Amino acid sequence: MTAPTSRRTLLGALLAGAALTTAPAPPTTARPASRRETSAVPDRRSGTLLLGTYTSTAGGGTGIGVARYDRSAAGRITGRTTVTGVDNPSYLAMHPSGTTVYAVDEQEQGGVTAVALAADGTFRVLGTRSTGGAGPCHLSVHPSGRWLLSANYASGSVAVHPIAADGSLGERTALVAHAAPSPGPGQDGPHAHQIVTAPDGGHVLAVDLGNDTVYTYRLDLRRGALHQVSYALLRPGAGPRHLTFHPGGRFAYLACEVDNTVVVCGYDPATGTLTPGTPQATGTGPGTSYPAQLLVTGDGRFAYLANRGHNSLTRYAVEGGGAALRLIDTVPVGGDFPRHIAFSPDGGLLFAANQRSGTVTVFAVDRADGGLRRTGTPFVAPAAVCVLPLGFRRG
Repeated sequence: MTAPTSRRTLLGALLAGAALTTAPAPPTTARPASRRETSAVPDRRSGTLLLGTYTSTAGGGTGIGVARYDRSAAGRITGRTTVTGVDNPSYLAMHPSGTTVYAVDEQEQGGVTAVALAADGTFRVLGTRSTGGAGPCHLSVHPSGRWLLSANYASGSVAVHPIAADGSLGERTALVAHAAPSPGPGQDGPHAHQIVTAPDGGHVLAVDLGNDTVYTYRLDLRRGALHQVSYALLRPGAGPRHLTFHPGGRFAYLACEVDNTVVVCGYDPATGTLTPGTPQATGTGPGTSYPAQLLVTGDGRFAYLANRGHNSLTRYAVEGGGAALRLIDTVPVGGDFPRHIAFSPDGGLLFAANQRSGTVTVFAVDRADGGLRRTGTPFVAPAAVCVLPLGFRRG
């Protein structure tokens, strides 16, 4: 039950003939810093837009895309350069300092790469470390800025790397393979799809699509070790893909790829326990639309779901202080297969990376009712699968 260009299908092509294992890979030395530097100095009142891509597919990208988006022109995207030297950088995350961006290397011998962003807008590849698994598809930076967390989809494991003062990555400090519970009917084993830190900062949650499970860990901030404290089991065949917390920190929302649902979960910051509620509709009608990801506005009033098969965004009203999602409507995304969505730092714009059409569409967000208004024409970005808008330059 997967889309024709789902991650499982794509990784089957990328990893054809390879024996996947959850055993730790031998430590690797970081690649030497790339001599290539890419300049993308934005104009005043513009922001930098980073694009994650697949470099190994036909018509794919050539690295991390770098463009500009304009606030006064309702998010108009212009220009495009590329940070080369990173293979299949399909997901990106920024360090809290704003000086380093991290990318997964989604391939058989998975890795994570650090790229420094200088004050003049140039980028420099600092090096890559092995994740110890195959097909890493997601990463995030712990709020302390000291640890990088990553999820290996193909081998079903999660990893931790230390972050040095200059933003570069050290040797892996943890690798945890997901084993129990056993996958339900129609599932083929663990596939870690996301790893994030809860708002309380004390717990790390890993979403496993293949095990229908969300695992909660404590991160040892001194040694970088992960200690499992609980897990939440979804209904068999749910295929949880992406978890997003409500700003209040007491609730979280799961996009479930396989059974085409959204699940509101209670969250206990004291214990890290996640309690899934009743699955609910995505507003896309019968059949699966391969929901990808949820976003919640900064004020916690509205949520948006990217529906890849339906090529739409579902708008929800958040009610009960985060305890409920009420479906309002769906709007066409203006592209094909919206894999990833993201807000601009001020929350006024929503960007959608459309994998199959190789485009990015931009929406203005109505702060009063959460309505979405598509602006301009789609920006051409081959194999765009992640979009990361950075802040505006006002100087």
